[in-house]
Amino acid sequence: MNGTIENRDAFLKKIAEKLHHTPKEVPEKLHWLHTPQESVYQDYSSDQLVDMMKKACESIHTKVYQTTSKAIARQLDQIITDYGAGKIVATKDPRFTEFGLTEVLEKYKIYSWDYTDGHVTIEKAAEANIGLSICDVMLAESASAGLFTDKNKARSVSLLPETSIVIVPQSLIVPRLTQAMQMVEDRVQKGQNLSSYINFISGPSNSADIEMRLVVGVHGPIKVAYLIVSDL
Repeated sequence: MNGTIENRDAFLKKIAEKLHHTPKEVPEKLHWLHTPQESVYQDYSSDQLVDMMKKACESIHTKVYQTTSKAIARQLDQIITDYGAGKIVATKDPRFTEFGLTEVLEKYKIYSWDYTDGHVTIEKAAEANIGLSICDVMLAESASAGLFTDKNKARSVSLLPETSIVIVPQSLIVPRLTQAMQMVEDRVQKGQNLSSYINFISGPSNSADIEMRLVVGVHGPIKVAYLIVSDL
């Protein structure tokens, strides 16, 4: 769709005048005197955050598993079997190799996301029974898995398959969104590359829009499972 923008500058100037601003003026960054959101759950230990996450999972219809770095391959193998195996797609994440999961990926002939395959990758994700990914941060308060999307970690992997399995390193569990956004801010300040898209998954898709009745699996994955790994 093509079109033109007319009277934009005049419109923006009028708004700026109403706000007592100069057009294109960069506002001064606010510095809050009080930041209570940063102190919520600040004294919680790693194990307490895990317990909080588990509790939150109960209300979002998400199953939680726990394991150690030594047993992660065996546990993941069992979870894949429990969810019916079949076609599986995984993000192209070097941590799968670092965590010793190469044999599991090979055993189930898991397709690793490859953006150079174009639309074929999306089709494989849509046909898959299981989508396998590793979270970049986990919010204990809401049991929301944060995925920092890039060309190798596409959201199709967690969105299109019937089941989404997310590996959660326990060290990446933080109290709430406040700490996750601080992580992003720290990366910006250090000049590190930042994901162009950050996706937070809070259980399987659901809706209560129809006659106030909760329906799980309206769009996206019908089932979601988290695998917490304690000592990665």
